Amino acid sequence: MQDFKKLEVWQKSHALTLKVYQLTHPFPADEKFGLTNQLRRAVVSVELNLAEGSSRGSDPDFRRFVQMALGSASEVECQLLIAHDLGFFGAASHAEFEETVQQIKRMLIRLSQRLAANG
Repeated sequence: MQDFKKLEVWQKSHALTLKVYQLTHPFPADEKFGLTNQLRRAVVSVELNLAEGSSRGSDPDFRRFVQMALGSASEVECQLLIAHDLGFFGAASHAEFEETVQQIKRMLIRLSQRLAANG
């Protein structure tokens, strides 16, 4: 078991969560239970899966949660694209978010590979 807060990928995911909450605050009211909710739930899921998985007793268990975090990160990527295409935020912000999500996904893939090699 390891302290999830010490994982660099968790730290980056947590920072992204906070930024997504700020980004979605001004989204249209009619998206409160739609895209806003879905995007927030997906971005939180990345760090929650890392937190839960890191407390598991084995590398294969942790790897399963890392894979779920990777799936959630892909959801975030898609939802950010939808929000951008709907005009909820600009191209510069989208590029910044896209780069962060790609970094997180690469980190999750590397973590998954390390866990598989250990398992």
